Amino acid sequence: MTQEPRKKTGTVVSDKNNKTVVIKVENSKIHPIYKKAYKDSSKFHAHDPENKLKEGDKVTIYECAPISKKKKWTVEKPV
Repeated sequence: MTQEPRKKTGTVVSDKNNKTVVIKVENSKIHPIYKKAYKDSSKFHAHDPENKLKEGDKVTIYECAPISKKKKWTVEKPV
């Protein structure tokens, strides 16, 4: 039984590296004590083999085997 890779949707914030883009994923959370909603964000380095993505593009990424020290995600498709 194979497990499906995790997927996340976010926005490209940097495309300066060769074949690498930085994706910012935002999540909405509620504080456990104050019950106030706030946004939490994480950045992921993803593999873009064709260097076709630019800043501001919305994309879906999925988890894969490590490609380098920081790259453990691959771009699936633009949203």
